[in-house]
Amino acid sequence: MAYRHYQDFLAALEKAGELKRVRQPVSPLLEITEVADRVMKSGGPALLFENPTGYHMPVAINAFGSRKRMSMALGVADFDEIAEEIAILLKPEIPEGIGGALQLLPLVARLKDVPPKKVSKGACQEIVLRGADIDLEALPHLLCWPEDGGRYITLPLVFTHDPVTGKRNVGMYRVQILDKSSCAMHWQMHKTGAEHAREARAAHQKVQVAIALGGDPALTYAATAPLPPGIDETLFAGFIRHKPVELCPAVSVDLRVPADAEIVIEGALDPDDLVTEGPFGDHTGYYSLADLYPRVTVTAITMRKNAVYPCTIVGPPPMEDTWLGKATERIFLPMLKVVLPEVVDMNLPTEACFHNLVVVSIKKKYPGHARKVMHALWGTGQMMFAKMIIVTDDDVDVQNLPEVLWRFSNNIDPERDMEMVKGPIDVLDHASRLPGFGSKIGFDATRKWLTEGFTRPWPEVNRMSEEVKQTIDRIWGELGL
Repeated sequence: MAYRHYQDFLAALEKAGELKRVRQPVSPLLEITEVADRVMKSGGPALLFENPTGYHMPVAINAFGSRKRMSMALGVADFDEIAEEIAILLKPEIPEGIGGALQLLPLVARLKDVPPKKVSKGACQEIVLRGADIDLEALPHLLCWPEDGGRYITLPLVFTHDPVTGKRNVGMYRVQILDKSSCAMHWQMHKTGAEHAREARAAHQKVQVAIALGGDPALTYAATAPLPPGIDETLFAGFIRHKPVELCPAVSVDLRVPADAEIVIEGALDPDDLVTEGPFGDHTGYYSLADLYPRVTVTAITMRKNAVYPCTIVGPPPMEDTWLGKATERIFLPMLKVVLPEVVDMNLPTEACFHNLVVVSIKKKYPGHARKVMHALWGTGQMMFAKMIIVTDDDVDVQNLPEVLWRFSNNIDPERDMEMVKGPIDVLDHASRLPGFGSKIGFDATRKWLTEGFTRPWPEVNRMSEEVKQTIDRIWGELGL
């Protein structure tokens, strides 16, 4: 199901009892963070602050902050449904008979609605501000944490085009407000936006930018998704929402923007015009350090007449981004299995901020198989940021962290079963030796084979016999327990 716009999604959350309106004035300067953090960590609802102190525009937060809300954002009862659809599309075998082909028809038919649709104008341009009317500071951007370098746009859809190929990218990069008409774009060196800036610098060009807030939440999710290079995020969002994303021309830059967005900030940046951005209380739970990033000069701000300001906060987990990450874990598992068919399941634990630890189970088939999987993961897209990888056998429930730790701690000999490598590391990793470069480690927690040089007997797991379990099942109700 596609939402008409972001407020349509909020209405659906409210109808489902998943959104709470806060009418008491609460300041965007730290106070909204504290409220949202408490509510998120207690398993509470999405929040709509109707009277942010000093502003007339309502602020929405925690809209993706549970499995149910994340699934609703993607228009399904549970986001595993999307993974199942992708798994069907990626099946290499041709369906047998008419019956098998007919089962695929609904999926194939709706692929025609995947490409974005061009429209002449959108509700995002009901109000247009240019020149002296531009005022970024009039919007209720959050100051999230006490040591942050300033107020931030935390849930942006950043539209840019590759200066060489013209291909569109939609990324989610935090944006620091500098003054009324400029902001700092925090795209890290490994991100597509940063690559566009490098190409623009080589061609002595500026980068045109549009920063959209709101729209169908499927596009917001798509901006965070680790899509293969060259796959347009608006295409992926169209697949998720069963309907094309409508894009209209921006008013001051040569880009198309979501017609149903709440707010769009348009501008351009000179790749050589760098300003200090940060610090920022990041999703690692630590402040990322201040560094130099491009300054965006704003050329227009457009918005709905009664816009709502969408935002999020990050910090010590669990936070709202937990469920964006978990959706990615599930939705992209079928794609990973195409490259690594031996993979059974994968867990990116929230507590490890997703990229710091990957736990994967495999059907082990040959000596050293676990190490092959480690290196393959490190060579796959954003998995290059995985600081630690634990590989287990297929009988381990990787979603059960107590079981993983039990198996892991019992199954490894540290010297024998560690694989240490150097390479790219997430720029936000404060412990690495250099920004963006450091070491990574893999652990082979599978059973060791004779062909791997293990000559001792491998013990069996303590398990009760089925006969005794069935006996206790029969008398359980009589035990008074």
